[in-house]
Amino acid sequence: MTNRKIILYIATSIDGFIADKNGGIDWLGIGATEETVDTSYEDFYQQVDTVILGRKTYDQVTTSLAPDNYPYADSTSYVLTSQSQENKENIIFKDQSVVDLVNKLKSEPGKDVFIVGGASIIQPLVENDLIDDYILATIPVILGEGIPLFHPVKRPVTLKPVSVNLINQIIYRTYRS
Repeated sequence: MTNRKIILYIATSIDGFIADKNGGIDWLGIGATEETVDTSYEDFYQQVDTVILGRKTYDQVTTSLAPDNYPYADSTSYVLTSQSQENKENIIFKDQSVVDLVNKLKSEPGKDVFIVGGASIIQPLVENDLIDDYILATIPVILGEGIPLFHPVKRPVTLKPVSVNLINQIIYRTYRS
């Protein structure tokens, strides 16, 4: 085994949602200020050479968030989907279990693996204790309803708090399994 870590880096509302009830994420900028230069994401992303995301998240990134500038172009992207699609440069579409893919990647050389989302990708990794680090950026908004970061789990997952930082009204919490 290598020392390659599987890291979930994701933003949530105070009440634990990663998207609103319609899958929207327009609320991500609510309450944030730019008092300080925040390089948290850039510092994290330098450790990564592989990203894993579900089809819905990939579609959201490529059609709404960054249609002209795929943000993970310099990494290998695995998009998990049951829809057949031709691979693109550094983007591999796979109809495979995220657990099987992560186990394969953990045994290969490389930098860390970034779990982008969404919930259907995250849940099996949580249940199989395959996420090494959880980096949760809490946005100061209560949505009331939406797509939860975590669904019910079969057994408790105990994590160790590593750090808490407040930058520009966003609270970053890091936990290690």
